[in-house]
Amino acid sequence: PYTTLFRSSREGNGMVEWLLRLEPWQQALAGTAFTYFMTALGAGLVFFFKEIKKEVLNLMLGFASGVMIAASFWSLLDPAITKAEENGDIAWLVVSIGFGLGGVFLYMADKTLPHMHFGPQHEAEGLPTHLKRTILLVFSITLHNIPEGLAVGVAFGAAATADNPTAAILAAVSVALGIGIQNFPEGAAVSIPLRQEGLSRKKAFVYGQASGIVEPIAGVIGALLVTKVELLLPYALAFAAGAMIYVVVEELIPEAQQTLSSKRHFAVFGVMSGFIIMMILDVALG
Repeated sequence: PYTTLFRSSREGNGMVEWLLRLEPWQQALAGTAFTYFMTALGAGLVFFFKEIKKEVLNLMLGFASGVMIAASFWSLLDPAITKAEENGDIAWLVVSIGFGLGGVFLYMADKTLPHMHFGPQHEAEGLPTHLKRTILLVFSITLHNIPEGLAVGVAFGAAATADNPTAAILAAVSVALGIGIQNFPEGAAVSIPLRQEGLSRKKAFVYGQASGIVEPIAGVIGALLVTKVELLLPYALAFAAGAMIYVVVEELIPEAQQTLSSKRHFAVFGVMSGFIIMMILDVALG
């Protein structure tokens, strides 16, 4: 597979050819393995930095928000509408149901899974627990990595039924690239604050990268689900979009805005740059 990935251009796009030979769940695993690697790579910054400026953190959170917003439409909602129309369904109804269920799922998970957001004034949320604060902080990031992994998995699962598999694979690759790019600063945004919480650099890295492990799991589940029950595909695409938008509105943007008004523009610039990069990836590859 490694030699295939780097074939010359006259033999075609090696990476796409390699992915096309894999099962959808294997494609999803490969894509989410990349997104997990980027999380771990970002978490590794804790070995070089002990602190992270608030404006830089806001920029990171904003960037992640922009990527997720763009991916929600370009990579998930738009193809969900197209697929629903192809199935002869009422597209707006199907997509609305899936989108709403995605938000409800994250809401229920938010109220159930014990977690805690970064910051001195945040209290533990979810079911009562005696877990350490550091574990609860990691759970907070893990919670919104679920829809990210699901989005990648569903995108690869959708490629299995596409009329143009090559274009669909490229579109799924763009989702993985976009999520992976935003996972790099996200990994740093987890591990460095954990270091500030008093953990050693090694433990902060271990916990930081561990927050991304859920993405391959969610990705494989998403791909298997939509390939086994094809009629669920438009619902699943919209579901992933709804879950990601919930995370952006409920957590990322409010977290990025908890600063002096003179520095809130960092989050805004982050959102816009993340949206632009993800839109370019989707349009160029998809």
